Amino acid sequence: MASLQSSSVIGSVAYSSTSCSRRGTARATINMPKLRTGGLSLRLPARDLIPEVLDMGVGLSAAATSHVEKIYESSTYRNSPSLGSNVSDPIVIAKLHAIMEAVADRVEMHQNIGEQRDNWNSLLLTSINTITLTAATMAGIAATSVGGPLLALKTSSTLMYLAATGLLVVMNQIQPSQLVEEQRNAARLFKQLHGWIQTALASGSPTNSDVEDAMKKVLALDKAYPLPLIGVMLEKFPETVEPAVWWPQHRQRQEKPIKRRDGNGWSVELEEELREVVGVLKRKDTEDYLRLGKIALKVNKILSISGPLLTSIAACGTAFMGSSHGSWTAMVGVVAGAMASVVNTMEHGGQVGMVFEMYRSNAGFFRLMEETIESNLNERDVGRRENGELFEMKVALQLGRSLSRLKNLAASSSKKGEAIEEFASKLF
Repeated sequence: MASLQSSSVIGSVAYSSTSCSRRGTARATINMPKLRTGGLSLRLPARDLIPEVLDMGVGLSAAATSHVEKIYESSTYRNSPSLGSNVSDPIVIAKLHAIMEAVADRVEMHQNIGEQRDNWNSLLLTSINTITLTAATMAGIAATSVGGPLLALKTSSTLMYLAATGLLVVMNQIQPSQLVEEQRNAARLFKQLHGWIQTALASGSPTNSDVEDAMKKVLALDKAYPLPLIGVMLEKFPETVEPAVWWPQHRQRQEKPIKRRDGNGWSVELEEELREVVGVLKRKDTEDYLRLGKIALKVNKILSISGPLLTSIAACGTAFMGSSHGSWTAMVGVVAGAMASVVNTMEHGGQVGMVFEMYRSNAGFFRLMEETIESNLNERDVGRRENGELFEMKVALQLGRSLSRLKNLAASSSKKGEAIEEFASKLF
């Protein structure tokens, strides 16, 4: 009987403490039953048991409260835009995908038009040479003829020379080989831009700044390498030879009164090294390709004038063929026609216009490197620059050098100055 009463006491205590812990209050009620008077006495550890039970209830309540607070904090962290993970704006990603599709379409257009204009160069060269040589042959035959055959042959030869002259004027004006080189460069540069956009998307966090840069690069390439021939075609015989420019102009960064510091892969030695590389690019590579471009332009001008001039002289010679003028008119018609065919082959078969455009684009490549290096060096806050070690490796790869050979070039330039004979690029 005593054991049953003690069990009821303990159950009452446990129930009362549990209900109190659920309400979050530290209070317990013990209802002690009236015990019959007997010989058996029972001592209950009420004072020792109650604090333990209460502590257990309070501890469980505190643990539950702490768990709820952690869940709330984690959900708040995830939902907060300032503390959460880097989630890209879907509008920015959609814009970059749209630009990338336009760039891929431009690559296809420039490749197709480049093939078409390459066919122009081959077909026009073959056709004009065939017409010219046929006219020269007919002029030679007419020199040995009299009467009706003479008139027919010299008239046909004159007309063919005039047709060749007109075709040469048009061909020399548009320079198909130079147009082909422009389309090759445009397709290659648009492919580079396409890869740059893919890299920006793969990084997982493109920004509106990436969208603006991509748009500027697309428009700059469209301006540098236009597709139409009428109105916006690049000048084939410019007064001055300038490097090709196919990139948006770098923004001039304002000098800020902050102390330059090392970091982000940059050091004083690396800055001095890149400054020496820029000096070599300006004094040697860019100047040399501009000089070669001027030579190619002069040769192209001479050949472009000589071809139509020779066919015009040949046409005049065949027009005055006859017994009263002697044999010199026939000689002029035949020799001038043969020389015109040779000149035309040298100009368009040798693709002198393409060579000029190649030199111009190479000079533009070095100019772009100069501006890129100077733009990074002019930024005094190294944290806003591209990583120095990565940038040095890119410069070395673009120049076809290893890092050690790039350092050797900078050291040689610092010692010899303008007397250095070595070029910065090993690729061109």
